[in-house]
Amino acid sequence: MNESTFAELATGFALSALSPADRRDFEAALAEHPEWEKHVRTEAETVLLLADAVEPVVPPASIREELMARILVTPQTPDAASEPDEEDFAAAGPAPVTAPARASTGGMRRRWFTLAASIVAVLALGFGAVTIGQQLTRPAAVVALEQIQGASDAQSASVALSDGGEATAHWSAERGEVVLVSDGMPVIADDQTFELWLVRDGDAIPAGTFGATDGTATALLAGAYQPGDIIAVTIEADGGSPTGEPTGDPIVAIATA
Repeated sequence: MNESTFAELATGFALSALSPADRRDFEAALAEHPEWEKHVRTEAETVLLLADAVEPVVPPASIREELMARILVTPQTPDAASEPDEEDFAAAGPAPVTAPARASTGGMRRRWFTLAASIVAVLALGFGAVTIGQQLTRPAAVVALEQIQGASDAQSASVALSDGGEATAHWSAERGEVVLVSDGMPVIADDQTFELWLVRDGDAIPAGTFGATDGTATALLAGAYQPGDIIAVTIEADGGSPTGEPTGDPIVAIATA
């Protein structure tokens, strides 16, 4: 995957709308190119601005009923031979979300934000008490943590940190994901970052970087988890290890089953 394709998929990642296959490819690319994390941050900020631009209102009952009726009669899988163009897609209004075809990324970013605008339109109608910000701006790590905890094979393990804090790894082989929740991470310099690693068969695989505001963090590891991996954290230069390998001893090391 090149950086241009990664940047296109970053929008879908920020919306939690990637297909499982695209998400695996996206996370593998991020693990291989941690410097591309800037695209993830940019798209997350853009989605936040989009969410903040609309004020939720309570709709008339007639509008809600009409919208729900449209959703019920809208086909779940569009005819691949007659895919709508950009204008048709925007004019169609809110519709059930389907993953984009992996074969083409042309115009993907415009389609992602047409989708985002549709979601905003639905949420702005006031269904329930959930706000737009809660739906569109929840960190991917928080969403992944909930999904892991809901998996049939969910597991976790904790270790004590040197400064008295604690780090807990939550994982699911079924989902192939790991989330690290930490409290009491050490204070590091402004030009440093925490880097995640999947240690497998003696090799450390880069799995993304994260910061820890007030010593706390919830971080989703990039790359696919495999049973037996060791979840490790090192302190690296800002942007991650320049060599792609740990430059110091881990401050966190959690063995998984």
